[in-house]
Amino acid sequence: MSPHVNLSAPLAAARHIGTRGIPAGTRTVAHKFGGSSLADAGCYRGVAAILRDQAEDRQIAVVSAMQGVTDALIALAQDAASGTGDWRAAAGSLRERHLAVAGDLLGGQAGPTQAWLDASHAGLADLLQALAVLGFPAREALERIQGLGEVWSARLLSALLVAQGAECAMLDAREVLTVRHGELGVAVDWDDSARRLADWRDGHPQARVIATGFVARDADGRPTVLGRNGSDYSGAIFAALFGACELNIWTDVDGVLSADPRLVPEAVPLAAMSYEEACELAYFGAKVIHPQTMLPAMALGLPIRIRNTFRPNHPGTCIGAAETPPMPVKGLSLADNLALVNVEGAGMIGVPGTAERVFAALRSAGVSVVMISQGSSEHSICCVVRAGDVERARSGLAAAFAAELADGQIQDIAVTAGISVLAAVGDGMAGMPGVAARLFASLGRARVNVRAIAQGASERNISVALAGADAARALRAAHAGFWLSPQALSVGLIGPGNVGRALIEQIREAAPRLQRDTRLDLRVRAIAGSRQLWTDERGELPADWQRRVAAGGEAADLDRFAAHVHAPHLPHAVIVDCSASAAVAARYPDWLAAGIHVVTPNKQAGAGPLALYRAIRAAAEAGGARWRYEATVGAGLPVIQTLRDLLDTGDELVAVEGILSGTLAWLFNRYDGSQPFSALVAEAHALGYTEPDPRDDLSGLDVARKLVILAREAGQALELADVAVESLVPAAVRDLPREAVPAALAAIDEDIARRHARARAAGKVLRYVARLDRSGARVGLVEVAGDQAFAHLRLTDNIVQYTTRRYASNPLIVQGPGAGPDVTAAGVFADLLRLGAALGARL
Repeated sequence: MSPHVNLSAPLAAARHIGTRGIPAGTRTVAHKFGGSSLADAGCYRGVAAILRDQAEDRQIAVVSAMQGVTDALIALAQDAASGTGDWRAAAGSLRERHLAVAGDLLGGQAGPTQAWLDASHAGLADLLQALAVLGFPAREALERIQGLGEVWSARLLSALLVAQGAECAMLDAREVLTVRHGELGVAVDWDDSARRLADWRDGHPQARVIATGFVARDADGRPTVLGRNGSDYSGAIFAALFGACELNIWTDVDGVLSADPRLVPEAVPLAAMSYEEACELAYFGAKVIHPQTMLPAMALGLPIRIRNTFRPNHPGTCIGAAETPPMPVKGLSLADNLALVNVEGAGMIGVPGTAERVFAALRSAGVSVVMISQGSSEHSICCVVRAGDVERARSGLAAAFAAELADGQIQDIAVTAGISVLAAVGDGMAGMPGVAARLFASLGRARVNVRAIAQGASERNISVALAGADAARALRAAHAGFWLSPQALSVGLIGPGNVGRALIEQIREAAPRLQRDTRLDLRVRAIAGSRQLWTDERGELPADWQRRVAAGGEAADLDRFAAHVHAPHLPHAVIVDCSASAAVAARYPDWLAAGIHVVTPNKQAGAGPLALYRAIRAAAEAGGARWRYEATVGAGLPVIQTLRDLLDTGDELVAVEGILSGTLAWLFNRYDGSQPFSALVAEAHALGYTEPDPRDDLSGLDVARKLVILAREAGQALELADVAVESLVPAAVRDLPREAVPAALAAIDEDIARRHARARAAGKVLRYVARLDRSGARVGLVEVAGDQAFAHLRLTDNIVQYTTRRYASNPLIVQGPGAGPDVTAAGVFADLLRLGAALGARL
């Protein structure tokens, strides 16, 4: 039944009683300050300043104990009752802490307050001594002790305000607030509380009242407490009783956040939310407000504003009945330390009352159920319970279904420990298709397995049970998936050479724009060279990153590198391999199988042994990670993507032909016979167009690898050895040390000059061309007619010509710059952005 039905009538009557004698139009505002807002004397001064600065006719402020005091009081009672620990010394420290704060706050006027505190602490010592004699924690004594921190705190704050010249009264809630404890928690006797408050107000007419939170009285007048988080509940109760028009709950954050900031640093404060949204988030772990706090507010339509004590000018989050902005998911929360209990058996199918027996057994065992899930097959019912309750749940269910377990009608009562529940909450989810799809797609991309699912008919909450080890990653993935924060991508780069260096600079330049406009957060968290490894937890590259990487912190270790990149708290990880290492490429299957995406211009994987290529493909398909390698063939040109588009749309490849080396393109575009070919090679090397060893370009193997990659993309099981390769490296030069190569390359000049002269006599030009067709694969130096596209390239241009069933008479051509670190890095970057789009960024 709705709280509006249960509470609105008695609350309205109570407000009428509690506010008697207050002129119409009087604006009363309630405030509640938590323990973090009252940690020390400086915090008390800040709270007093906040209260004095509010423009209110009447003011009620409910305060918690000083930070940590309630826990200390509970520990004192337990130690005294059990006879363990030095409770006298701990009690003395607590007394000194409060006396010191009083002295700091009140200075020369502290005497009466310190005397009162001394007497109260002496009474505490007597209670503790009594518990020590009893040897067990009597409930009445324990509840009296637990509430003392609030009483001390209220006394300190009210004394400070009076010392500052403000009219102020202190209200001990145990004098007026009457409650009773039941199975559903604490229930307020509104009529009795309102009458007691009205009588109290007759003797305390001050416009400002400081009240104790957490404490109350039972029907017999004995002190009791409202339970943990009871101070928030007290704030809502007194807001109702005093006829407040608003309740401000002051804490240490800027309002309700879209997620736990300890797990999602990008969590954002929410400007507004409904009572129902706040209840859902609060139940599943959002610590800002307790669900019970909202009951009186919901019944009266009383707005609750969550505000930051340390940033009082921040508007905070307004929780109310009014419609909030139309966001499908307002926030996400996480409950951990849970376990999954599954009752499973074919004998349950179609049998009425099975669910009733499950829940009755759990109730008898005193187990609260966090989440319930049952498939339409009725073959199993699973419940999520708190980890501390799991053994009681298991034994209670085993007893309830003992006969069915013995007969085999129930196969098992299975328990899975280490479970967390992730809840996506928002009023805007109702009636909006695709919300669940986005949640599960986000979790799937982050490789998070869902164990159980629950969604209520209100469509305000989708809850999923998952392994606790995946909880942080799941929360961040879902948070980014609903565009509540940028999609974080942990990036590790191997090979900070020319291409790697250019790529990092491009990322650094583009990162702010990408985060702002596309919600993609690229974090370069590790860079591995051949000798050194640099890591950073946040992934914010400084301007002097090259110096820091060169300085290094540890020796290069690719296992350590991958483990750092694949951080459990980040939803997605990618390794960008800018090396040319076959050893690095051999690690791709393991990385992909672990869910780490790979982006690379390294041809050693796509053109390496066919077994490795197939292992990489299989790992990517099985693990769900992506392997992107567009830059392996045409640097920044869309060579592979164009081929894929042709094949995916049903076209058939007849032949592919191209100039696939920017270095060889530049050499033969420039060569006109006026200077030795070896001199041009030396010039290209000086310009950075060649590999460190120019034989790597002149051998034709680089071009052959690119042709193998295209062949495999087209579905052909081609090995590098299957390609007929014409090497331009003279036999006498192939085995020389690298430093001797430039001088020895003159041996190629005569042959190139002769072939160039023959081609020119025929009206043709020399080009180093790769070709794949039905007759096989080959790369080498060929004569090209002057009217062909291959004869009219600009410097380092690459060109690829696709002849297909559709593009038969007029082949499809892709042409553009195919060499240089900047364009290659741009091709790698484009692959990285395509990956980001696939992961949910707005690209």
